[in-house]
Amino acid sequence: MSSANSVSHEIARCLRNEILRGHYRVGERLSSERDLSTRFAASRGAVREALLQLEQLGIISIQPGGVRVQSINSASLAILGPLMALNELPDGSIVDQFLQVFGLLTSSTAKSSVEKASAEQLSHMQELVAKLAEQSEQSQLVQVMPIKLLEYMTGVDDNLVLRLIGNDLKEHFVEQMLKVGVKPQLQLEVGPKLFKALSLSLAQKNGDAAAKAFQEYFDQLRLSVMDALELKKENYSQA
Repeated sequence: MSSANSVSHEIARCLRNEILRGHYRVGERLSSERDLSTRFAASRGAVREALLQLEQLGIISIQPGGVRVQSINSASLAILGPLMALNELPDGSIVDQFLQVFGLLTSSTAKSSVEKASAEQLSHMQELVAKLAEQSEQSQLVQVMPIKLLEYMTGVDDNLVLRLIGNDLKEHFVEQMLKVGVKPQLQLEVGPKLFKALSLSLAQKNGDAAAKAFQEYFDQLRLSVMDALELKKENYSQA
């Protein structure tokens, strides 16, 4: 990254965090390019580039009369990462909303992939589920996550838009959860229950049953993540 780009990114990061923390009201006008240039000891070109980055995020609107702050509800999906990283620990409501949405996306993918799958693809899914079930029975400490199965189902579903949205959500969420050390622990029976339900749904080529199995899994995952996040907050407050 060039020096000029580094400066513009730092200006954008600073202004973005101020906006997300509520330092500006919706509709309020930001300082002029000249004033921002003075504040950050940067060229007006660097300031202009920073403002364009914020406009792409959807949190400001560059108008002939100046730059005005927009509601977070107008922002793009890319704002999720900065929102998650805004404070030392991510906002619990954002985490919960993420898991709700990702659970819905996963359930939709499971339903569609099972209904679209050829006999060969269904057979491969059954093999993956059988391996996961075996690992789950043998593991008393490690949580067996159906990541490879989900990736395969996503490929079978072949829904590019759904895949891109899911990729974006995973990138921002998983990265931040790992960064702050939030490690959810699902109850040991959750995995086997999921794999048993999936095995039956695949044998019957029942997309609705597969969707229900994943939705129940993500409901349990949500509770586990929220408990782990709450525990992390308690540890931070006692430190």
